[in-house]
Formats: sequence, C-alpha cells, structure tokens
Amino acid sequence: MSERLPERARQGAVVFGSAADVPRRLLASWQRSEEYGVSLDSVEPVFTGTDDLGSLFFECGNEVLMDLHRTLATEPVSMMLTDADGVVLSRMSGDHSLLRALDDVHLAPGFAYSEREVGTNGLGLALADRVPTLVRADQHYAQNLCSFTCAAVPVIEPVSGRLEGSVNLTTWSRSSSELLLALARSAASTTAALMLARTSGRTSRPTPRGRVFRVEVPRLEPGSGTVHSLSDAWNEAVSAAEGAMSTGNVVAAIGEPGAGRSTALAQAARHVHPRDRILSAEAPAPSDLQTWLGLWTPELGKSHTAVIVRDVDSLPIWVADQLAELVVRSRTQSVLPFAMSAERFEDIPPPLAALVDTVVAIPPLRERSADVLPLAHHMATRARGRDVVIAPAAGRALQGFDWPGNVAQLTRVISHATSRADVIDVSGLPHEVLAGSARHLSRIEAFERGEIIRVLATGNPTMADAAHELGMSRATLYRKVGQYNIRVARDR
Repeated sequence: MSERLPERARQGAVVFGSAADVPRRLLASWQRSEEYGVSLDSVEPVFTGTDDLGSLFFECGNEVLMDLHRTLATEPVSMMLTDADGVVLSRMSGDHSLLRALDDVHLAPGFAYSEREVGTNGLGLALADRVPTLVRADQHYAQNLCSFTCAAVPVIEPVSGRLEGSVNLTTWSRSSSELLLALARSAASTTAALMLARTSGRTSRPTPRGRVFRVEVPRLEPGSGTVHSLSDAWNEAVSAAEGAMSTGNVVAAIGEPGAGRSTALAQAARHVHPRDRILSAEAPAPSDLQTWLGLWTPELGKSHTAVIVRDVDSLPIWVADQLAELVVRSRTQSVLPFAMSAERFEDIPPPLAALVDTVVAIPPLRERSADVLPLAHHMATRARGRDVVIAPAAGRALQGFDWPGNVAQLTRVISHATSRADVIDVSGLPHEVLAGSARHLSRIEAFERGEIIRVLATGNPTMADAAHELGMSRATLYRKVGQYNIRVARDR
C-alpha cells in the first residue's frame, strides 16, 4: 500500500479520531478505491444485465432470501444476491422508501457494485477480501452511499471452493445494524448448504456475461495508462480517429473482433476531449435491450460526454433506429463526440451507418507484431500491479504467433501466465502459442512443436536431456527441430 494516505482516509480520521485508528481492511479498501479512480462524491456503476439466472447458486440463494424476506417484510432492510463480480442478481424489501433510495444510487439488479466500480461498500469489500464484512454509513468511499449500512457475506461453492457471489443486506445508516451481519452469515451459510444438498451434476457458475455499459472518467489507475510505444499502423489509426473527432465527425472503427477498435476510439476521444467523460456501451443481450436503451436517454443529453458504442453490427434495426434518433437529437443541441465500432462497415445498421462521417480501419494484431511485447508487458503489469519479466524465449513465441483472436486473445494468455508465476516463460504459455505461425500444422503437430520448444527453453538442457524428457531419440528430436523450424542455441 502507498505510504500516502488517500483523501478518504483523511476524511475518515474525523470519524475514527485519527487515521491510525482506521481499521486496516477499510484503509486498504479506500486506498484501492482511490487508485481505481472512483469518485468521492457519487458512484457510476456498470450495468451488465441479468440475462442468466439459471444457476444453482441463484436458485438456492434466491430461495433463502425469499424466506428471509417473509420474516423481515416490515423491516427497513433490503436483501440482495450478487454474483462473484458484484453484479446484483436479485433484490427484495418491503420498505418502498429504501428501494427508491437504492434505485437512486443504482444498487439494483443488473448493476455491478464491485469495489473497482463504486469503491468501498459492503458487498464489494466482502468479495474482494472473501470474508464477512460490515460497512457502516461513513465507512463507504463514495459520499452518496453514506446513508446506508451494508452487511455482506461471500458464498463459496461447497464442492469446488469457487466464489459464487454474496448475500448482501442493506439498511438505513440510522437503523440498528447489530444483527445485520449475523443474518447475512446465516443466509450465506444456508445457501451453501442448500447448494450442496441439491448438487447433482449441474453447473453452479453462470455463463460469462459481457459488460454493456460503462462510464469512464479521467483517472489514474495502476496499469491503466495508454501504451505509447506502439507500431506506426496503430498510431496512424488513432491519429485518423483523433483528427476526425476534433472536427466533430462521427467515427466508425472497423476491424476484426478483439483488434482494439474501441480502445483506439477511446484513446482518440481522450486526446481530443481530455476532460470529458467517456460513455462506452457494448451491445447487450436481447433481454436487456430495452433497459440498455433507457440508459442512453439521460446520458446522451449531458455535456462533456464522449460516446462510444461497441459492436453496433449486432444491434437489431429497431434498436439502431432509436439510438440514431437519440444521437441526432442530442447533436442538434451540441457537438456530441460520438463513435462506434463494427467488424465491417456494410454490417452497420443503416440508421447508424447514415451518421458516419469517417471510417477508420484498425489492423489486426498479426499485422502489428511490434505491438505484441509492449502490450504483453502492459497487460502483465496491470494484472500484477508491478513490473513482470517476460523471458526471451517466451517473448519470441509471443511475437511469432498469429493471434487469430487479436489483442483479446493476447490478454487472456498473459492474464493466465501472470496468475501462475512472477516471470512469464514458455512453461506458462499455451501450446498453440508455442507452435508459432505455422498454420499448416495439425493440432497434434502444434502440440508436439510447443512441447519441444518448452523443454528446450526450460533450464538450458542438452539435446540428449531434452530428447530423454520428451521420450524420443536424439536423432528424432533433431529431425523434428528441423521439421518445425525451431531455432536451437548452438552450444547444445
């Protein structure tokens, strides 16, 4: 943790008597919240939707909370179930004034309330530390949450040990909170027990859900800075988008999924409008389309807001038509910075395509091999919060791969590698990456080539030692090294 006290800690000293009296977990959470760039005044949560509510965890947790709700129907308490990412899955309470207040801060189904999104809060801290947590009024990071007290307990899947989500009980800050955490503990424990009793080969983790709504603000977050030392191809694309935005043009970034289309647009928008918010939206699941559209109405009319809509080629025509109408209406009031991304221009729905003034092509990562290592270092640093070493052999393998999944695939590979070791070497890379750009190889050949590279790059073995570990003769190993065009140090 940084030695510099966060602003929230200096304010908290008034409540606790001194900064030294602030509980360590709370102080650490405040520090992280500041580094994440969360506003002290109000929260800007992410809307992701709740299109998959068929998990065993949701079934059992919701049943437990409904029983608890019947018991506490007249009490000013809201009972919520969240997933492991802090997304509120369900919410129930008999106190309508409390529900209205929670709606005002978007503590409602479909919104993410993780610590990264809204700062210190009960469920966010419980999920971050994976322990039962009570956050009282003034202990929240954002001031507009200080009228609530929240108790949350993580729910661990009893067989696999995975974090499934949390049970969260929220009440007014003026209400007694003595039993709140005990009730949350009981509900979480009962949920886990019910899951264990009903386990019968069903999956308990919901399928991954994409993020569909996010508001970015100028902020300093560890590892989130722009990578400046990238290829000319990337910089030219960003510059083209920047030039178009500076004259008020509507920009469409076109390219393969995962190539960095929305990132290029966001970088351009940040250069042109350094003090503006960036409202970024991804096409939602069909069940969330109407809610998603509802979020645009108040946001598009606000000043100092740049808007990026991702994957517009997946939007139904009726949604694109309504969105285009909102954009046109907003741009009559001011020059609204607006951009969108799609795989091909011809796939953009006509109502939105008609708004486009400038098309910028984002080249795939295989055409920007010089970007691979700078991006890999950036991703590793962001994942670990500090510099991570990429071994030379691993660096060569990363640069030699074609990356059909582009930057998104590189991100997954680096995230997996950094979760296993402090140094990224070939042992932490998947075999398809080690197989390089030899597209003619079968899956078995790619696996074999990757294994040979891994063994030869680990511990500097002799060819005889490597052949023994691979279970083949030295002559066979030499033949396959030549067949797969593998470079070997001469002293072997």
